[in-house]
Amino acid sequence: MGVMLEKLAAQESRRMLDDDELAARAERLSEQYLQGRAAPDTVRWVTNQNSAGLVHPRRGQYSPLAPAAGMPEYVIDYVMLHELAHLLVPDHGPRFWKLLESYPRTERARGFLDGVAAADRLPNPQRNRDDARGE
Repeated sequence: MGVMLEKLAAQESRRMLDDDELAARAERLSEQYLQGRAAPDTVRWVTNQNSAGLVHPRRGQYSPLAPAAGMPEYVIDYVMLHELAHLLVPDHGPRFWKLLESYPRTERARGFLDGVAAADRLPNPQRNRDDARGE
């Protein structure tokens, strides 16, 4: 488990895409998997959310969560597609999931994200020691 968390931490240290690169990636993903129908006016990273991203369909804004930047490319693409799909369908009903069927790594990415969420819930002896020392 420690090795997995160390690898994730190393990946998080990678350079985040700037807003222009992020917008270009969103456009490419929309074209490739959503027939170009999800076209946000703005795309920018956010750091203050508890979800994978923030979508404002009426304002045409999409903001993926910054920690996703350190995840594998296929997971970033899935997270971006997931949020872009919300520009077209606001809920998680059958129409929404139908949009994501075209991305071949949907299930793998969802499994990865489930694993990350589960790891966050596990006790971390190092974190507990650091907390006890006030670090």
